Order: sequence, then C-alpha cells, then structure tokens
Amino acid sequence: MTPEILLLDGGMGRQLSRMGAPFRQPEWSALALMEAPEAVLEAHRQFVAAGAEVITTNSYAVVPFHIGEDRFAADGARLAALSGALARQAANEAPHEVRVAGSLPPPFGSYRPDLFEPARAPEILRVLVEALRPHVDHWLAETQSAIAEALAAARVVEGSGLPLWVSFTLGEETDAEGRPLLRSGELVTEAVAAVQAAGASAILFNCNRPELMGAAVDAAIATLAGADIPVGVYANAFGSPRQKLAQANAGVATLRADLDPPAYGAWAADWARRGARILGGCCGIGPEHLCAIRPALKAEAVPPG
Repeated sequence: MTPEILLLDGGMGRQLSRMGAPFRQPEWSALALMEAPEAVLEAHRQFVAAGAEVITTNSYAVVPFHIGEDRFAADGARLAALSGALARQAANEAPHEVRVAGSLPPPFGSYRPDLFEPARAPEILRVLVEALRPHVDHWLAETQSAIAEALAAARVVEGSGLPLWVSFTLGEETDAEGRPLLRSGELVTEAVAAVQAAGASAILFNCNRPELMGAAVDAAIATLAGADIPVGVYANAFGSPRQKLAQANAGVATLRADLDPPAYGAWAADWARRGARILGGCCGIGPEHLCAIRPALKAEAVPPG
C-alpha cells in the first residue's frame, strides 16, 4: 500500500452482529455498549489486526433516535465515554500506530435530512463531544446527509482543539448535468466547499454503495483544487440502495453477495487512483475486506464496471 493511504476500520454494527454480540433495532450497535462492552473492544481489535490505522468510536447509535430520549438523558454521556475508552484501549494495545476518531452521527437518524432539527442538534452532539473528548484524536462527523448537519457538527467541535473530518452520504440520483448530490439534493461540490470553509481537515463519503463513490471523489478533489485536505471513502455493502424516506432503524438491511473482499479491494484501488487518500468500510465491510485493500492498492487493476 502506498504510504500516503490511510486505512480506516470497517462497519462496527455488522461486525458485532457477526460476532454474536447483542444487536437489534432500534439500539443497533449501542446495545453492545450496554450489555457486552467486551465485544466492542474485541471488534476494534479485529479491525486493528486487519491493519486499520484509524478506528472509530462506537458512539454512532448513542443518540435519542436509537436509544430513546429517557435513556439518552440518563446514560448517554456514560455510554459515549465508554465507547471512547474502549477504542482508546484498542489503539493503545495495537502493534502499529492507531488513531481514534470520535464518531458524531446524524442526531436524528441516518439518511433523513428532512428530520434534521437545527435548534436541537447542538444539544445532542455536545453530550457526545464532551464525553469523547478525553479519548479521541480527531472528530468524524459521519453519514451527513445535508450541509446543515455537517455545519452543526463543525460548530459544536469548534474550540475542542481537535481536527474535524466530515463524511457525507450521497443521493442515488445526480442533477441534470450528471453532478453528484447529497441525500438532501445539495451538490457535493457545494457541500465540500462549505465544510472546507468551516475548517474540516478531511472530507469523506460513506454509507453508499461503491458504484456512487468515484464521481463524488472526483467532484471533491476538483473543488478542493490542490488544498491540503485529503479525500476518503468508506462504502457499505447494502444489498439495495437506501431510499429517500428510509428510516435508519426500520430494519436490518440485507448485504450484497457480490461484494466480497477482492471486489471491494478493486473498488478501493479505483478510488485511490482517483486521488482518495483515506480508505475503509462502512456497514457490512469487515476486517477481511480491509485485508484486501492493501494488496489491491499496489495493483494496477482495471476500474470496476
């Protein structure tokens, strides 16, 4: 693998499920924090063993949308802090340098920019930021469906002293000119420019099928125009696209049979050729997929069809 490529981990929730850890909707990956935190630590260790150089705290589902208002009020800060401590332990044990990213999720559920509440978002995100701050090296605002979501996260972490990575999730359709869009319908180019202006130190795309990611990488790199801000990708393995009004906790999506580790590695090689410098996986992408990324990046593979 070329030295400038940084390897992220994969999808925590599905990895916990594969391991037999407590896992159900609506709590998703937060259930293991509540009932089996040792499984979360082991999942981190498995991603590290596969070569991950950045592991992400298991705080994505520690929001009222997943664990409920009462539980979040009573136990949200403790659960978020626990997710940070477990990731930090795994990083400290690692045989190679591993950074910890503090996951800041969409406060009101994934894929639904229409549900975003700008007035309340800082209140929820601040609980996570304050709890995670002692344990993490940088922030990762994940699966951001709209510019407003990403800017809300940027404002909350401002003054924390830690860098912010922002990762957007894409719509299935393009605009009339074929340009990639966020799930909100906003242009990727506009989103990249907005978070660049807000101080993001890396811009990524996650939780979409691999087929959508190349155009987003191209658009981001063109918008950044040589700025020293790396672009990254961590795609999912969902068997069907997430529709506009899909609820993130409405059910457990099936995974693609054709996206085995070699196939995912080929996609990663394509993103790297386009200029992506941070690569990993989202839902359904496990340690075995990470193992396939390294050799794929060394090969001059034909871009996937």
